Amino acid sequence: MVFSASKADHRRNWLLAALEPEDLAHLEPYLEIVILPKGTILYEPHDPIRYTYFPHDAVVCLINIMEEGQFVEVASFGREGLFGLISAIVSREAFGRYKVQVPGTASRIPIDRMQQAMQARPKLRRLILGYSEALLAQTFQTVSCNAIHTVEARCCNWLLSTRDRIDEDVLPLTHADLAEMLGVQRSTVSTTLRTLQMQGLITQQRGGIIIADRAGLEEIACECYAKIRQTYARLLPVPSSWA
Repeated sequence: MVFSASKADHRRNWLLAALEPEDLAHLEPYLEIVILPKGTILYEPHDPIRYTYFPHDAVVCLINIMEEGQFVEVASFGREGLFGLISAIVSREAFGRYKVQVPGTASRIPIDRMQQAMQARPKLRRLILGYSEALLAQTFQTVSCNAIHTVEARCCNWLLSTRDRIDEDVLPLTHADLAEMLGVQRSTVSTTLRTLQMQGLITQQRGGIIIADRAGLEEIACECYAKIRQTYARLLPVPSSWA
């Protein structure tokens, strides 16, 4: 579903909010608000990329699907960034599956218009390059985290990063969602969440998880959660609370 651009506040996305007024005005005629329902597949591997998306309160995961059917989340996108641009520089093909894990809205713009704007607007181009570096650093950290750190620590990372992106303690995440994000069995996630609940850090409800003790989750989360936040704070105009 698409909203009228005249009713939209594209600045709910932090990158769009950081643009100079004249740069946002350059993009705005081509931006539209779209609703992203939970579970929506925006692109499958090798699909042609038609739009660049700037999430507001939605969280979208990039999932790598292996030949034998296994899959794992390799990147995620929320209101701090965008997707559907960096992977479309040459081939214009999706790297993997882009799936909406947390529903919400986003601003989107045709990829051709976005690329033209980057060529014409130097400040916009610099902002996107800063985001590209932050995303590369996030991916670098995530690959290392997946190889070294415990499922419990990585699960806490995901709960905290989702909380950062939606500003809500009630997270619309199921055990199946977290299993997909973490690349583990659902039973492993269930055991991990049960442990966190026994420690008073979370409570569980049907179709969701409630953060009860954020500070406690941060103590269990590995170093990667803080490092990724610090990288975004260094390279991009995010809230000071991310530093």
